[in-house]
Amino acid sequence: MMPELPVVDHHAHLREDRASLEAATQFARLGGTHLFLATQNYLNRGPDSIEDYRAQFETTLSIARTVERETGVRVFPVLAPYPVDMLGQAERHSLAAAVEIQVGALELAGRYVRERKAVALGEVGRAHFPVSPEATAAQAEVLAAAIRVARESGCPLVLHTEDLDEHGYEELSALAAKGSLPLNHVVKHYARTYLPAVQRHGVIPSFLAKRETVVAALSDPSTWFLETDYLADPERPGAVLALDTVPRRVEWLRRTQPELVERLRIPFVEAPRKVYGLELTVPKRP
Repeated sequence: MMPELPVVDHHAHLREDRASLEAATQFARLGGTHLFLATQNYLNRGPDSIEDYRAQFETTLSIARTVERETGVRVFPVLAPYPVDMLGQAERHSLAAAVEIQVGALELAGRYVRERKAVALGEVGRAHFPVSPEATAAQAEVLAAAIRVARESGCPLVLHTEDLDEHGYEELSALAAKGSLPLNHVVKHYARTYLPAVQRHGVIPSFLAKRETVVAALSDPSTWFLETDYLADPERPGAVLALDTVPRRVEWLRRTQPELVERLRIPFVEAPRKVYGLELTVPKRP
């Protein structure tokens, strides 16, 4: 028999619309129990002020409450200004103004964490594509501020970056050490490629739940998560992976290699405990 484990998607985005609620309902129907909900821009323009981000974060909290009420899935909000926002802000204002907006939004997100309305800062970091040297320096300044706010708030930092090789993981590890942020609070979101723990230098990966990546990660005894990075975007339905992917991976494993299902205790129980201090259990069924 399959062990009674929670089924956790560590990173997804939803909107205040029927498609998002239907996706969450399907996630629950197939066995999903817990969801880390990362904020996103809900406007038809980029955020341009702290008040824009306050409205965005409140929308994320409202979505979390709705999903919990309608589906029974436990939702954990993750809040921060998206690093790519800074590029548009710099074009509309100036790079210095964009940095000021980003740091102010990080401070705001930190307050939400300290008030226990959110569990982490994220996504933070840098653009996943090349930018100018000036923008690169500004991104580094904002990331240093994010590390500081995460340390002061006692919470994890969920990082958005380019795809990382060992050198990239080592760089993030060094930045965390410089900012006195514990490595168990440093999470690389959207880890598309499996690298063994020795090459990750203490940074915790949140692996994209593609079948081949799940298979590779199952033999890894260190700390890791699974995610879909589901994006409720009407122009890109189902991007990146469908929200029901993680429970489907569990069911696939149960059917094909049931002896390995217990390995999912790492991303579903042990990683939330080590990184977030959360004790996730299977909710009682009515």
